Amino acid sequence: MDDKNNVKKLSPASEDYLEAIYQLAGDDGSVRSVDIANKLAVSKASVNRAIFNLKEAGMVTQPHYGDITLTEEGTQYAKSVLDRHHVLYHFLIDVLRVEPTVAAAEACEMEHAISDDTLERWVNYLKSMLPQD
Repeated sequence: MDDKNNVKKLSPASEDYLEAIYQLAGDDGSVRSVDIANKLAVSKASVNRAIFNLKEAGMVTQPHYGDITLTEEGTQYAKSVLDRHHVLYHFLIDVLRVEPTVAAAEACEMEHAISDDTLERWVNYLKSMLPQD
């Protein structure tokens, strides 16, 4: 996230965990650490370390060894990361015609580097290039 939201930028790994939690959260908004480990192909110990850091950052809550739930701030941050991913992925696929598996991997790398402001400017530029009705 950028300065205008006064939210500290998380590491790419932390953003990946937030994104995974957001995608896995069920109707009650919670997810088990084992499901995160499976989705990201990491150990439960890695998940536990990441969740500790995300709790410290105010992005998730977790009762002692209970399910993990995003805070409101964590949900907003996760949605932002996922939105960046989708925009980048679709640009790579639809505009540049990059092969889907390559586009998915590259969008994942790019989503961590691009600021919300730059992405917003990019989207506005692309919209301006569309034919006007």
